[in-house]
Amino acid sequence: MPQSPPPFRLETLASGARIVSAELPDRPSVSLAALFTVGSRYETDAEAGVSHFLEHMFFKGSARYGSPKEIAEAIEGVGGVLNAATDKELTMYWARVPKNKARLAVDVLGDMLFAPRIDPAELEKERLVVLEELRMYQDSPQEYVHSLYEQLSWPDHPLGRDVGGTEASVRSLTREDLVRYLEEHYLLRNLVVTVAGPLTHEEAVGLIAPQLKPRGNGAAPPRYLPSGPNGMRPRVLLKTKKTEQAHLCMGVHSPGYLDKDRYVLDILNCVLGEGMSSRLFLEVREKLGLAYDVHSYVNKMADTGVLGIYAGTEPRQAARAVGAIVRELRRLCDEPVSDAELTKAKEYYKGRLLLQMESTNSVATWYGGQEALTGKIQGLEETMAQVDAVSAADIMRVARELFSQSLQLAAIGPFRSEAPFLKQIA
Repeated sequence: MPQSPPPFRLETLASGARIVSAELPDRPSVSLAALFTVGSRYETDAEAGVSHFLEHMFFKGSARYGSPKEIAEAIEGVGGVLNAATDKELTMYWARVPKNKARLAVDVLGDMLFAPRIDPAELEKERLVVLEELRMYQDSPQEYVHSLYEQLSWPDHPLGRDVGGTEASVRSLTREDLVRYLEEHYLLRNLVVTVAGPLTHEEAVGLIAPQLKPRGNGAAPPRYLPSGPNGMRPRVLLKTKKTEQAHLCMGVHSPGYLDKDRYVLDILNCVLGEGMSSRLFLEVREKLGLAYDVHSYVNKMADTGVLGIYAGTEPRQAARAVGAIVRELRRLCDEPVSDAELTKAKEYYKGRLLLQMESTNSVATWYGGQEALTGKIQGLEETMAQVDAVSAADIMRVARELFSQSLQLAAIGPFRSEAPFLKQIA
């Protein structure tokens, strides 16, 4: 079994930026992650997609790395990897390089994030790329059904929008919109930088601190809109499309990452639909043969979250598959999880977490994500202890709270009516 990473060290600079280091002396790579607490949830309807668009533009040239080619070649030229991701509450930029190239990774990321060119010509070219990315996502029903589910779960709310925005909003965004958003949100007080690899804390701070440049006028960044309630009645959002396979996504609102029941939710999810030994896989796929892919997942935000279930099934079996899934949800409310099944779920969760820690990139993002989102880093030992403390009674209690809400279901396939689905989730 992989060894646990050593204790992290956290330092808050006078600027408000936080640097987290995890020294891993035996690793051949160094990973650097810069996490800003901003994402699609912070956007107005008019600027929907600006966080994601801005993420793209950071790769289009900076003061010292003047073109996309120069940025890419600087990292790939040493065998490294450079990437980014925009989510609803967090945007992350990261690089993984050989251990003797840490200074290069810091230099490239620092110049990208604090001296971006945002060239007007590059912006117009990248607008087309972002639009194509949106269309690609919409052409992939197994992905797009999750977006439809979010629209249904959080109607008329930023959480219900696609992270990439809409075609209309992306077309309307100007360079001034991107620069203003950058000045309002990409502040040092909103930044956590994490380093994992064979660097001491002092070496990490010495490399990173000089790269961090003040931004903004000192005003507090705009806040996001609080989450609304789950739907008051069962609802179905149907997208009729000629497909060989039906794609279903259903679920309810769930606790967020600050909630006391967050680990109960995680273990409930492992029991329900994580992996090939979960209840949904064994019942819906193996026993009934109703789906090729069926699984559950948890997505946590600050004040809310979602427990979702995806199934890909033959269209004529779709309503029956939904009924089988609903029976498994009711079973969680009515029957305690056995000791053996509870132990298996806990070991699955802990084992996956430990295996994840083999990568310097995963270590950096795990520590950085906690600090950026919660303001508190919890070590592996404390996490394991909280997972071990989850009881069968906790799972039943949380299941009853979750599924006292009305189920929401999105479906893509050759369907004519919502009625068969509503009958199953009512």
